Amino acid sequence: MAKRPRALSMRLGIAVTALSLAAAGCAGSSSAAGGDDKTITIGVIPGWTDETGTAALLENVLEAKGYTVKITKLSDAAPMYTALGNGDIDLISSAWPERTHKAYMDKYGAKIEDIGTYYNDAGLFLAVPTYSDTKSLADLSSHASEFGGKITGIEPGAGLTKTTQDAVMPAYGLDGKFKLVTSSTTAMLTELKKATTAKKPIVVTLWKPYWANQAFPVRPLEDPKGAFGQPEGLHTLARDGFSEDFPQVAEMIKNFKLDDAQYGSLEDTVVNEFGEGKEPEAVKAWLTKNPTYAPALEKYLTK
Repeated sequence: MAKRPRALSMRLGIAVTALSLAAAGCAGSSSAAGGDDKTITIGVIPGWTDETGTAALLENVLEAKGYTVKITKLSDAAPMYTALGNGDIDLISSAWPERTHKAYMDKYGAKIEDIGTYYNDAGLFLAVPTYSDTKSLADLSSHASEFGGKITGIEPGAGLTKTTQDAVMPAYGLDGKFKLVTSSTTAMLTELKKATTAKKPIVVTLWKPYWANQAFPVRPLEDPKGAFGQPEGLHTLARDGFSEDFPQVAEMIKNFKLDDAQYGSLEDTVVNEFGEGKEPEAVKAWLTKNPTYAPALEKYLTK
């Protein structure tokens, strides 16, 4: 990913509104309701760029082959997995079912198809600015006053939030010294931008792959106890019965892959060059620069 922030205000200035399933209208999606067999509904959480970017990429490929793709916005992981488990949406283009979203898979996994893994080296961590002297999670408790006893987090239902609360904070004695403040990914990025611009201390919940690791002067805190766990894969998940209803699409998704260079350049284009809300245009530009990518997936589809 190119290491240059561009127009941060453009992509951070729009507050993410919590959208209910009814407001999004996903219950009326044609495929989920048993209607038009060429319509596919993909759920995304605004601000979660692994979802918004990959959803727009799949949308481009599918619509080029005659499918209609509907993008449904949801507010957090809990309503997303509920929608998928209930069959109200067809796909989550980028999910973390191995560990980060395991609780949701335990609850809804019997009603979900794991179609394939498109990226293999995703990870979670707490991050501090590069100018901070704190290097490790093991040192964080003794620096609580420096950081105001606050860890700036993302959505309360995110797997990253649960892992930080239930595993990381107890493992490193942070309970009672730090409070994990949750809100939204957009709000976290806004606080991160303010702090790093002023060169003030801050601790945030972050993950990779994610564009913010290159756009801001941040680095992960070392995790000597392995509380965040080993890297995991990013998967594409579908509602139960999706592969039977859309066998060609399922086969295409099984062959949908992104390596580090592809993922980095895709997110750089989506976030830094175009900004939130312009994912379709960004993906079109990315595919122009990567002309062999779409045909490699389209070959699994027929009009």
